[in-house]
Amino acid sequence: MTSKRITRAQKNVERFFLERFPTPTGAMLLLTDEQERLRALDWEDHEARMRRLLRLHYGAAIRLVEAPRSPSAARAALEAYFGGARAALEKLRVQTGGTVFQREVWGALRAIPIGETTSYGRLAATIGRPKAVRAVGLANGANPIAIVVPCHRVIGSNASLTGYGGGLARKRWLLEHEGAHVARGHQFERARSVGLEAGEQC
Repeated sequence: MTSKRITRAQKNVERFFLERFPTPTGAMLLLTDEQERLRALDWEDHEARMRRLLRLHYGAAIRLVEAPRSPSAARAALEAYFGGARAALEKLRVQTGGTVFQREVWGALRAIPIGETTSYGRLAATIGRPKAVRAVGLANGANPIAIVVPCHRVIGSNASLTGYGGGLARKRWLLEHEGAHVARGHQFERARSVGLEAGEQC
């Protein structure tokens, strides 16, 4: 009986293929599944955070393996994006874990047009939950797919950058790369303005 249970559990484990590749913002880690859907994307110096989010969303139900030599479609799209084809990520297929609410927030993030930004309050209103600003911020912070699910396009209500898991320098670079106007007067609005700790922000 025990051996059968182990076999069933092993069959339910998903394989995620890991790629490492250079970008103008630093080396990145990319995970895709067997259907070539993007499952996670983060910077190499934040690998611990990526693995923490994977455990949070999937538990022990995944296994990371080194990707084959040929680059995935997701990597090719990201390299095109960094090379100046800013719309290259729009049709990229993604798949996430998370709660229904989190996925709703992440879906709304993908609807923010390239070159534009929004605030936590406007994002909450967009999904029909104008009072859920803190919950929206927490969902942003649990986003496992940087850039493609563009939480970097969420800024403060006073147009300041606010926090960003990858660092404010990267957030500024991404926004400027996409053609968004970035305020220069102040770089950081305290996370407490929406009841968040800095580490909870995307």
